[in-house]
Amino acid sequence: MNRKKLQKLTDHLTKNCKHFNKSEVTCLIKLFYNLVGDVAERPVAVVGLDRNAFRNILHVTFGMTDDMIMDRVFRTFDKDNDGCINVSEWVNGLTVFLRGSLDEKMKYCFEVFDLNGDGFISKEEMFHMLKNSLLKQPSEEDPDEGIKDLVEITLKKMDYDHDGKLSFADYEKAVREETLLLEAFGPCLPDPKSQMEFESQVFKDPTDFSDM
Repeated sequence: MNRKKLQKLTDHLTKNCKHFNKSEVTCLIKLFYNLVGDVAERPVAVVGLDRNAFRNILHVTFGMTDDMIMDRVFRTFDKDNDGCINVSEWVNGLTVFLRGSLDEKMKYCFEVFDLNGDGFISKEEMFHMLKNSLLKQPSEEDPDEGIKDLVEITLKKMDYDHDGKLSFADYEKAVREETLLLEAFGPCLPDPKSQMEFESQVFKDPTDFSDM
């Protein structure tokens, strides 16, 4: 990509980007095209990161291990649902992922946890996510029973309108009272250490265009 094209793309993405400045957006664009270059050997019509490439980034860079959650993070980034994360989805997604306000992170996490996209986190969805994210305990008891109990405890704490599922209003109220509940159903945001490492590695001096 030549300097003029990069400049134009950077200006366009910076305009809609709350939490990154122009040089940071430039760095993220460069990283995106480097990453896409790694998967570009395959004949793809869309320039972007497919599910596997993106999940690899979540796993290697941000230490995520839960397949179900990584899949949901991919879908949350992939706003146009074309199965590929393009450069603007990449920058806009990382804005919230790395530096979002509490409001933005709540919307993002709720979207990740709402597995079927119906606007609620149901008991079944809670069960699946908690079963996935808890370590398998070698015990005599039926582990599913323990998870069902956990779902009931979670509902007691978060289901303010007592309808047996979590709406965004329920979730938001619970998280505002206890921020730890933001990732109640699985880690879908980077921990501070991997966030700092990612930023310090990626946001280097953007004047060096030699690798573009």
